[in-house]
Amino acid sequence: MRVLFLIAALSATFAATLAAASFRLYMKDGETHLVREYRVEGDTVRFYSIDRSEWEEVPAELVDLNKTEADNNARQATIAKQVQEQADEDAAAKAAKAEIRKIPTDPGLYRLENDQLRIFKEIDSVVHNEKAKNTLKRLSPLPVFDGKATLEIPGERSENVITGEDRPEFFLQVYSFEPFAIVKATPQKGVRVLEKISVEPITKMISEERSTVEIFQKELSDTGLFRIWPQEPLPKGEYAVVEYTEGKMNQRVWDFRIE
Repeated sequence: MRVLFLIAALSATFAATLAAASFRLYMKDGETHLVREYRVEGDTVRFYSIDRSEWEEVPAELVDLNKTEADNNARQATIAKQVQEQADEDAAAKAAKAEIRKIPTDPGLYRLENDQLRIFKEIDSVVHNEKAKNTLKRLSPLPVFDGKATLEIPGERSENVITGEDRPEFFLQVYSFEPFAIVKATPQKGVRVLEKISVEPITKMISEERSTVEIFQKELSDTGLFRIWPQEPLPKGEYAVVEYTEGKMNQRVWDFRIE
């Protein structure tokens, strides 16, 4: 991967160098010559022809020097911009790789704040219906009930506070490439509700309704590391990053609060 990246960068630089090394000499009759350089010597313009690889000369009165210089200056500015853009892309890619190296390979949710790693603790979620509360464990059978319920996490406020930033970026190392989302949590007495659950009495089919936040996501590695962030600023309130299997009530939850 690194070799291919270097080859691509060198190819772009080489192409830009070649483009900068040649330009068009415009004649007043509309003809052009692809040249490496030219010099005005009295009544004559001498130029090195790229096509014929030799020096040639023409009367200066036949050459449109103003158009030649204007076109060459514009091309040089374009090439300089392309070179700078490539340099910026290379710097951004280098910075991104440096960030990735700071993220643990263990599944979980992380942030970089002032270049320091912040690790979010996973919290258990609870299914609450009229009859009982059932803590969701990874290897336990799903709770069996009919009707409606809510998926809740303990406490009305998260201890993971994010201040001065309403579009926080997270690094999510997923467990098993299941769907993930940022959801709005609704505080109630002693808990925060992440979703509403309905179970059909006969089929036992489960439907889950959650208030998700539109996010951008970028896969950073083939091991399941993603960078995620909200598309729009988040209002102050309670949120959670969840990884889930639809219809299975098996969320992994990491909570946070925007202040």
